[in-house]
This record gives sequence, C-alpha cells and structure tokens, in this order.
Amino acid sequence: MTPFHHLFQPIRMGQMNVKNRLLMSAMSINFGVDASGHVTDQLIAYMAARARGGVGMMLVGGGGIHPTGAELPDLPALWDDGCIPALRRMVAAVKPFDCRLGVQLMHGGRQSYHEHKVAPSAIPAPAVVKGVPKALEMEEIRMLAGAFGDAARRCQEAGFDFIEIHAAHGYLINQFMSPNANRRTDAYGGSFENRIRFLLEVMADIRQKCGRDFPLGIRMNGEDYIDDGWTLPDALRLAPLLQTHGADYVHVSAGVYGSRQLTIPSMYVDQGCFIHLAAAVKETVSIPVIAVGRIKSPHLAEGIIADGKADMVALGRSLLADPDWPAKVQTGAVEKIRPCVGCCLGCIHTVLRLEPGGCVVNPDVGREYLLQQMSKAEHPRRVLVVGAGPAGLAAARMAALHGHAVVLCDQAAEPGGALRLAAKVPGRGELGDPIAFLVAELASLNVETRLNCPLSDALLDDIDPEIAILATGSLPDMPMVKGLHNTGMQVCTVTEVLDGSVQTGSRVIVWGGNQVGLVLADYLASSGRTVIVLHSRSHFGEEMSSNDRYYLRERLNQGRVKLFKHVTVEKILSDGVQCRIDQTRESFVPWDTLVLADRFAALRDAANLLRKRGIETHFIGDAKQPRHLMYAMSEGEEVGRSLS
Repeated sequence: MTPFHHLFQPIRMGQMNVKNRLLMSAMSINFGVDASGHVTDQLIAYMAARARGGVGMMLVGGGGIHPTGAELPDLPALWDDGCIPALRRMVAAVKPFDCRLGVQLMHGGRQSYHEHKVAPSAIPAPAVVKGVPKALEMEEIRMLAGAFGDAARRCQEAGFDFIEIHAAHGYLINQFMSPNANRRTDAYGGSFENRIRFLLEVMADIRQKCGRDFPLGIRMNGEDYIDDGWTLPDALRLAPLLQTHGADYVHVSAGVYGSRQLTIPSMYVDQGCFIHLAAAVKETVSIPVIAVGRIKSPHLAEGIIADGKADMVALGRSLLADPDWPAKVQTGAVEKIRPCVGCCLGCIHTVLRLEPGGCVVNPDVGREYLLQQMSKAEHPRRVLVVGAGPAGLAAARMAALHGHAVVLCDQAAEPGGALRLAAKVPGRGELGDPIAFLVAELASLNVETRLNCPLSDALLDDIDPEIAILATGSLPDMPMVKGLHNTGMQVCTVTEVLDGSVQTGSRVIVWGGNQVGLVLADYLASSGRTVIVLHSRSHFGEEMSSNDRYYLRERLNQGRVKLFKHVTVEKILSDGVQCRIDQTRESFVPWDTLVLADRFAALRDAANLLRKRGIETHFIGDAKQPRHLMYAMSEGEEVGRSLS
C-alpha cells in the first residue's frame, strides 16, 4: 500500500466519480487563446500534460462569462457559442487520462484589466488594478447571472464534466458578498442575505440551464483578509446554504487584491496556509470540501485528508512545476518531484504584467505543444559543464537526458552556486529545493560531478570535451568611488557575507536595493545588526515578483532596516558614506561595515582556456548576463536540449 493511500482513494462529487483526491485548481495562465478568446493547441497541450500526470480533477482557469468581466486579456472567453468547438478539442485531448475536466466561471468585476469595468458599487479595487468601475444596474445584474448560466451550458455542450463558480479572490461575486466592495442599498446590498443573493441567482440559473445532475462546485473565500471584508463567520454561515441550493462541493480559498494575506502567497508564508479555513467550513456541510494554499508536500497533502480537514486538496503551482506530481507520489517517487519554490515570478508576476505565465523551475510551461517527445541524440557528444549553480545543473541534466556524456565541475565544495547562498536567508530556504532535485537527478543519470575542481588545462586534457557549457555565474562588481580603498570601515561583498567567509560589524550599510541587497538586509537584521540600504533606483527589488517582494518588505518594515532610494553615493568616508538623495546631500555616520550588493559582473575568464582549444562553447545564466533564476533555469534546459 502506498504511504499516500488517502490521496488516492476515489471520491464522489455529486453525480461524478473522481479517481483520487487531487484537484488542479484554476490558474489564470494568460496564454493559449486566439483573437476571439477561443482556446488553442497551446492551452490544450498544457492541460493534457497535467491530465497525463495523474490528477483526478482539473479546472480550466478564468473562463470569462461576459466581456465586461475579462480579468486578463488572454483567458478563455465563454460568452458566445463560437467557443464550443475548440473546447470540445480540449475535452477530447484530456479524456484518455481518466481525469474529470471542468471550467471555472468568473467575472473579474472591479479587478478586470480594461476600461469598462463593472462592479456592485463604484469603488476601485484596493490594489493592482486601477480605475473606478461602473456600478451595475438591476437589469445588468440579472443579465450577468444569466451569462453565468449560458457559459455553463456551453461548457456542458462541449463535454466538460463539471463547473466551478469563482466566488472568491475579490472578483465580482465576492465583491457582492463583501461590504468592502458593496455599498448598495437595494436588494443586493446591506444584509448578509442581500449580499449573497447574486451568487444564489447564478447557481439557480446554471441549474435551470444545465440540470440538477451536472456537477457544480463553488470556490469561495474563507477570509478576505482585508478591512471590512468577508470573514470566516460569513463563510461558515454561507456554506450550508450553498449545499441547500445544490452545490456539489465547496473549494475554500482566501484573499483579494490588496489583502494582508495574499491569495497567492510566496515562500515566506507557511505551506498549507489556508487549510484551517477549509477545516472550519467542513464542520458545517456534508458535501466534499477542497483545501488549497501552498500545498506542495505530498506528506502535507496526505495529512489533510487523513486528518479529516478536507476531502480533497487543490494543487496549483505544484502542478506548474511538475505536471507528474500525482503519478510520482502514487508510485512512491517523491524525490523525483520537481519542486515549486514559491517565488511567484513566472506564475503570477508575469501574468499581472499581462504577459504569458510560466514557471521558474519548469521552462516547459506553455511550450508543451511545441516540444516533441524526448529522444536520444543520434551522435552523443562529450559535454563539459563548468559551474554547478542552477543553470549548470539544469544544463547537465537535460544534456544527459538526451544521451550525451556529461561531466560537471565546479571550484566550490558544494553545488548550488549563488542559489545555495540565497537559501540561507530567513524565509527563503525553499530555494534549496531545486538544487536538491537537480543533484539527485544527476546522480540517477550517472553524471560525473567534480567539486573543488576549477577549470584547468589538466581537466580539459582528461575529459577532452567536444562541447563546453559555461555556467560560472557572477560576482559583485567593485564600484569606482572616491574613498573606497581608504575607509576605516570593513568593505566586503554580499557573497562573502552569505558564504560565511566574512563576519560583519553591528552597523551595516548595504549598497544596493535589488533582490540580493534586500534579502541580505533581512539576513543581517535577523541576527541583530542595524542596517541601512542605499539604492540608486526608484523601486526596490524590481526583479522579484510583487507577491514575494510584499512579504519581504513587510519583514524589513518590522526589523532594524531603513531603506533609501534615489541615492547617489559620492564618497566613502572613514566611518560611513556621503551621498545625494534626490537633490539633498546626506552623510551616514558612524557605520562599521559596507557590503557591496548593487551590480554584478559575469565570470567568463574560463572561456580563455576553451577558446585556445577551439572547443564549442555556450554561455548560460549569470555567465551570460547577471539576471534572476528564471533565466538561469530556462537557458540551462534550452542549451542542454539543443545539443546535437
């Protein structure tokens, strides 16, 4: 018996049998539709890959029921019958994998990215989306309830197994339910009964058009986590009413745009952060309850079901990172799961910038329709990968999967490069997970790994590589500023601090407010140092996802850290710095340590040895250009896949 047998017990959802307790939650991935909003081969292949991976239920995310509620520009549009043929192709692609396929129906309300937003009241969203929505008239409310029913009918005609109504996350239905967004004085505002009226009317319209036996679930918030918002007592009051009105399951989430706890929390938030909300709702109903919220560990997921906190678990980002998560768990190959790191960079940050979504650790997201089944190289070659950071590890793995003979070397004693150091910072330990995954993969592929081994002529003589991949990373750049070499302060780099080769004093200036500088400031403050961060640009941590940066900034605001932007450092003093902030000259004294974390320079010296021998050479990751993890992983996989 599998140690995860609770996860792989079947369950009945209304009239629908589901093979296991795993749901892929709807994710607004912002790709895979044509100019009419109809799904394309890109989205179909993306969904089919996850159905193939063994999940029991799966939702197409962000199905728009009306043009006024298009949350993002490139999500499925369900407001006319023209969408049905493409949806049927998606159903056909998923059907062979015994996965129940549904669509989440939604209207973005005031959280829609266009100029024609509508909402219960003319109140703008608290964050992210700008603009004041138009308050809905009574006849418009009735029209939108019917639009939900019509969209559900189209999905049913296309062959989908079930429908989920999105009544959470600050979108239109949640806006009706929350006093924060609803200031109406008519039948749809004021009392609890009035504020839930629209949701019940939507359910009734779907039931009328699709019949009582068509499975219908509701995604609702257990908490809005915002002032004057929907609360857990509200959710506990609503859930039994949803069951009475024909819901076949309840899917309990949390948060809205601008909430204190984000709907998609980053690595700083505990895994399973919303489970308590589902557990509380489960006490009030007899229909199945689904839990969600940073569930990436199979052991956590199994415990949720085993302990009776929920009947199913929803996986979102975990299935972006690894579509085969369910199959690997069921067969006991847990160590083979490619882990989500909770950085929110590819999955949410790019989407909120109105770009196609992706995944930092899985560059194949959105490219499933382009990638052919992996095959071995016709002419395997001897490949040397120099640098065992994330880019080098990813390249070595992919090259080995394609049958090349790979040797990986690094002058450090441990693999992981700068990512290994980043994982030492408070709240960011999960950054070490992809390192562990890749190291284990290389071991299973019999890739020879040589640590404490810099590139040398002797190494090249020994290996005689036909191809070299340089993933040698970068180091902090030394600025040219007056007084730097004459100061009485200790001057060091972020790398030296994080690798433990330097111990700073108690009062530290961090020069650089990028991601590296901010996490370093948090690291130093957590050990009792007093820290100031001097940043030349207008925004801190611009290369981070907004969700990840939000939690880091909250930590910094509570600690012994002060942040300064628009800073030009003019001179290094004996015990501090002289700088200009906007147009004001400022001196920061007395300080005992200056840490350089502003700019980074690619390490490419090793290329000289390779150039002399005429070896085909590829640069990836920071050795190509210092950037963030998403580029490192994608370039590593791409070069490993491209070798011929």
